Amino acid sequence: MKVFVVLVLALASASAGLLPNVAPVHPRDRVSSPSISGRITNGKDAVADQFPYQVGLSFSSSAGGWWCGGSIIDNEWVLTAAHCTDGAASVTIYYGATVRTSPKFTQVVSSSSFIQHESYLALTVRNDVSLIKTSSVSFSSSVNKIALPAIASTYSTYEGKTAVASGWGLTSDSASAVASHLQFVDLTVIPNSVCQQTFGSLIVTSRVLCVATPKAQSTCQGDSGGPLAYDNALIGITSFGSDDGCEAGYPAAFTRVTYYLDWIKEKSGVSY
Repeated sequence: MKVFVVLVLALASASAGLLPNVAPVHPRDRVSSPSISGRITNGKDAVADQFPYQVGLSFSSSAGGWWCGGSIIDNEWVLTAAHCTDGAASVTIYYGATVRTSPKFTQVVSSSSFIQHESYLALTVRNDVSLIKTSSVSFSSSVNKIALPAIASTYSTYEGKTAVASGWGLTSDSASAVASHLQFVDLTVIPNSVCQQTFGSLIVTSRVLCVATPKAQSTCQGDSGGPLAYDNALIGITSFGSDDGCEAGYPAAFTRVTYYLDWIKEKSGVSY
């Protein structure tokens, strides 16, 4: 009996840092009344052509629809989160929009053109990355690609760097109407060890990058799959946050793009 108790205590102690103290949730999955939801909470209005790489993604399925963001990385490729493409039958891509409902143009793409990471695991938010193959688009001041990080950046944690996240949607946790204007916010990257204090080391691995969310500034519903950019390069894909809400002050987490540079190149041919 004593041996059993000791083992239980040892397991509990060992798992304390592995398991989350706060439940992680994808922005797509937050409970909200609008069917298209999500934005940068307490951010700023973007000006026209400020984020030409940002796209809006309106997914549809037999079970309903949802809104996500994405990033143009080539004339024929959009990068987003696996939890956005998961279960979708098709997506309408909104290009060059500042006002969400007024894009320069749209494309409808079926799920046969989705490349979802083959090892995506929703339970631990592992490998939350997908590619969408599109018809070729012409670049302009309103529609353009964002660079992937250089291979040398795979050794950078970006800790202490200020990066910019962008997206559309709700203005706060309590909002019931979506914002029509593209929003952005500057967020500071924090050490994974700090982020693990909230979400645990089982979830916050080297595949993940986290930011602090002071003054209730964070990513929220519908920002899923959208960009986190630093020094004109895409370093993160909006992945998950706290189940307590976007304004709760807990870290926001992103898929770390540098971890997936080889996967992106293998699947799309787009190199860093």
